Amino acid sequence: MLNTLWLGFFWLAALAALWRWLIQGDASVFSALVDSLFSMAKVSVELMMLLFGTLTLWLGFLAIAERAGLIDLLARLLGPLFKRLMPEVPPGHPALGLITLNFAANGLGLDNAATPIGLRAMKELQTLNPKPDTASNAQILFLVLNSSSLTLLPVSIFMYRLQQGAPEPALVFLPILLATTASSVAGLLAVAIVQRLKLWDPVVLAYLGGGALLLSSFMALLAGLSVTALSELSSLMGNLTLFGLIMLFVTVGALRKVPVYETFVDGAKQGFNVARDLLPYLIAMLCAIGVLRASGVLDGLLSVIRYGVELLGWDNRFVDALPTALMKPFSGSGARAMLIETMQTHGVDSFPALLAATVQGSTETTFYVLAVYFGAVGIQRARHAVGCALVADAAGIAAAIAVCYAFFA
Repeated sequence: MLNTLWLGFFWLAALAALWRWLIQGDASVFSALVDSLFSMAKVSVELMMLLFGTLTLWLGFLAIAERAGLIDLLARLLGPLFKRLMPEVPPGHPALGLITLNFAANGLGLDNAATPIGLRAMKELQTLNPKPDTASNAQILFLVLNSSSLTLLPVSIFMYRLQQGAPEPALVFLPILLATTASSVAGLLAVAIVQRLKLWDPVVLAYLGGGALLLSSFMALLAGLSVTALSELSSLMGNLTLFGLIMLFVTVGALRKVPVYETFVDGAKQGFNVARDLLPYLIAMLCAIGVLRASGVLDGLLSVIRYGVELLGWDNRFVDALPTALMKPFSGSGARAMLIETMQTHGVDSFPALLAATVQGSTETTFYVLAVYFGAVGIQRARHAVGCALVADAAGIAAAIAVCYAFFA
């Protein structure tokens, strides 16, 4: 799937470039394509340098947590659920605890912490993979749920809105929560259908029902807060949780006689090897995305959508937010730039800007995630991972549009 997708990006870009040259007389498009290739290669290295420090830091702390038994504890607590969702993973396997930590970090908006934890989880799952170059069912389920972007505290979105002068930065909190929930549910259902998982199992229903109850209670609690209090609480909870995890790891490790400093250094050494292995995959995917964007394919797609919406007689205000939605699966930084551009062009509290912020907070950089996580373990055949992840993306975007019309139209 990844081979076909990667090749398709280049062919679409080439066909669009030929159209602009032969039909529109724009010969500069080829210069833009070449510039984009070298620019994306440079960006890949810059991203890897940033990721290198984060990986080194968190792999060190995770080594302490693992030696202290905290990962095994999480794995045992969630063993009954994952036994049914990931039957090939043995109960109590370290991957289960790491998956839980990754979901928790993503939910709290702690992207810098979530990625190293997720990479460790993928490496643990890879030890159970009978075909090292092909994604296993467990890896696909984990990756699709990871890319569905279940976010409880979208602190970064509040920050962007605050920087652009929004009087109520957390105005999009509930819309993001609803849209990201729809994205995660769609991703889970898509994988369950393909892998024939029994979601109606009483144990699965008990875990998912309990999670839904906690989520709804959390939403009800936060809905009663003022926007200012909500924004402050979101930032506090994110940072407090992040530092609290660090203190929990080192304290429990010390109490259990783990040599915390030496263990941290041993775990941190893995960061270099992981970063080195990731770079080729990042360059491959980001360069393909770069030529697709430079060729004008994404802009052309947006024009087609706008024309179709107008023909149907629908309200077309949501189309102005689609650049963020179309860019997000390919590039987080590109989508962030699109979001800020939408805020500046239409106003930070305009409908397109509110929708773009909701989309940004409820979807994930799917192809970046695929390149990073599969690249870290050498997976070349993604099977149904791409399709299921895109189903989650589409559900998140559709839910964001529907929710924003309900909240802000």
